[in-house]
This record gives sequence, C-alpha cells and structure tokens, in this order.
Amino acid sequence: RVKDLPQSCRNIDHGKPDRLRQSHHHAANRVLLELSNETGTIPEVSSATFLAYEQINLQGSPALIFVCDHASNAIPDAYGTLGLSQAQLKTHIAYDIGAAEVTRAMAAAFEAPAILGTASRLLIDLNRGADDPTLVMRLSDGAIVPGNAKVDRVEIDNRIAKYYRPYHEAIEAEIARARTLSITPALISIHSFTPEWKQKARPWQVGILYSRRDTRLSDAMLAELRRDPTLTVGANQPYTGELEGDCMEQHALSHGFLHVLIEIRQDLIATPEHAQAWAQRLVPVLRNALESIATPAKGNQQMNDAKRTEIEAAVFRRLVSHLQSRTDTQNIDLMNLAGFCRNCLGNWLEEAARKNGMQLSRDEAREKIYGMPYSEWKARFQTEASEAQKKALEVSHKNHD
Repeated sequence: RVKDLPQSCRNIDHGKPDRLRQSHHHAANRVLLELSNETGTIPEVSSATFLAYEQINLQGSPALIFVCDHASNAIPDAYGTLGLSQAQLKTHIAYDIGAAEVTRAMAAAFEAPAILGTASRLLIDLNRGADDPTLVMRLSDGAIVPGNAKVDRVEIDNRIAKYYRPYHEAIEAEIARARTLSITPALISIHSFTPEWKQKARPWQVGILYSRRDTRLSDAMLAELRRDPTLTVGANQPYTGELEGDCMEQHALSHGFLHVLIEIRQDLIATPEHAQAWAQRLVPVLRNALESIATPAKGNQQMNDAKRTEIEAAVFRRLVSHLQSRTDTQNIDLMNLAGFCRNCLGNWLEEAARKNGMQLSRDEAREKIYGMPYSEWKARFQTEASEAQKKALEVSHKNHD
C-alpha cells in the first residue's frame, strides 16, 4: 500500500533528471515487492505511478547485464487481482519465487546492472514474443484467470505498451550503454521452477536453458555446475530454451551476445536467506564459466593462428546468428545479390568438418546454420520466388540447389 512506503519513495519529484527520477521509481517498486514478501499480502499499486521494471546498479559496468522477467507478483490496481485470490497470487503462477532475490544478489556480487520486471506474469509475460498466444494467459497451471478471460487485442496492445515494451526497451538501453563504452555484454537471465509438475517430482536443483543457435556460455555453465557431485543439473530442463521471441532471443541471440538462462528450483530459494546462499553458490560458477570462454586479446598481444581461428569463429557465429534472425531475407535474394546463401554456408561447414576428420551430414550442417531443420525453415519462412528472381538465378547460378 502506498501509505506503507518510505516518504522518499512516495514523494517523487517529476522535475528531477530522468535517471534520478527513475531511481526513485525503482526504489518505490522494490519496496512494494519487499512488502509483498514480508507481509504475505500483495500490495495495491497505483496504475498511474506503476513502472514496468526495476533497475538496480545503474552505474555498474554493463559487461554483464542481469535480467529477471518474472520477478514480481504485483498487479496495478486498475486490474484488481485479476479475479484471483491472494493465496493464488503468492504461488508460481504469478511469479518466479526467489528469482528476484537471486538476481539482486548476483548483480551486486558482480557490480553489474540488473533489470527486473515488476508486473506479474499473469498480467503479461515478459519472457514471450509480443505476438505469442501465451503472452496473456487465460489459464495457468489449471487455474482460470478471470481478469484475462475476455481480454481482446486492444487490451493486449495496451498492456504491451504500458508493461511489456518499457521493460524490453530498458534492456536495449542498457545494451546501448555498453556499446557506447565499447563493451560487448553478456546477458544473464534468472528464473525459478516448481519442485514438481503434475504430481511428478523434478530431480534437478538447477537447470541451464539454451538455444542450439549459441551454446557457448550454457556449455561452460553446465561444465562448471557438473563439477559438483551433489547437484543434479538439467540441460534444457525443466524447460527448453528454444522459445521463439523470448527475452534471450530478443536481446542476446539477435545481437550475437554471450548469454545463459538459469533456472533454480523454487523450494531451494523460497526464503531470502536461501536465495542469497544460492546466489553465492552461482557467482563463482558463472565467473569460472565466463573465464573459460576465450577472452579478447588485450593490449598489444600479437595475432597467432589460434587467436585468428578464435576471432574468425566468433565472426562466423555472429553471421549465422544474424541470418537466423533475418528470416525475412530469402535465400534466392542472397544468391542473386551476394552469390551465396544459407545452404552454401551449410555445405561449406560440412566440407570443413570432413576435411578435419569429422562426420557431419548435409542435413546436420544445414540445421546448424538455420537453427532448425531445413525443411522446417522452408515451411515456415520460405516464400514463392518471383519470375524475376528465378530468371536472375538462372543467369548467375544455374547449378545451385
């Protein structure tokens, strides 16, 4: 409740500079979240002053950027409780229990910025693409959400404008800040999952989610976590990281950045003390994983064959990631304009693997380039070529398949 907020959070001077004014909004939102945790009651939040995200460590180095999509179970007062009980809003259907505390603690340990969503996932799911049919859930884990039952396109667009887009724009703004500092950031996403699903226990204490399009940091994290014999670690468990349009695809894969999504079982981080303990456990794991990945050359270090291969491989990964994000660009246009296409890259990858004594089929090579089976990409994204495109291809590339 607003009356429960410290005076410094209630009296926001809208004449202050944007970054200072934001810090007051973030402080207010954080206090609201902490009140929820301490009292067990979901605070009423004024829709007029509700900010779609909380940002911490505003001056921290953006070499690492932490994000927490499902940090909060707060709902702006215009929506009431979406027709759900207070008890329901304290469960996993409303937010990722413990994830916010882990995010804050890890960001503090790395002195890195963090951006946390402040609206319940029931209002709008920040870890979905804007056109995803599950962006606003009408049913969650068997519970009907009355306040979403009759939501229409106009209302969805309203929620996107007020609570979804500002969060994602804040992440992109932090990425832009990194670039102005000549920093290539890595994005770390923190989530949590229920101990059981459909009455079946989940054995993992922690899971690492990833897309096959870039497994650099996820592979390193899995290797580090598996050094601990007390842990059962899930690789793309209990969920898959292959979610089209999710936060990591929007802000990491699209840029070719290192990234990882960490899922922690909720019963292990349900209290602030346990969340802090898990953050402390994960900090050295993440640090070691990052250090195990080749770092850029420093100072006047000379180029050698190993370093050249490393750099060229990074460029290749960036090219592949870019082509995977540009599904609107057709192969035939690439052929007509540049003399090669995604299939050519797949063929070259197959040939290079064979020359190095590795077995990689053409279909497997193409899947690495497309980020999915070639047949699936064609069905989803390939359009019918025009007569002009076909004639141009016939002239310059008669034997291309």
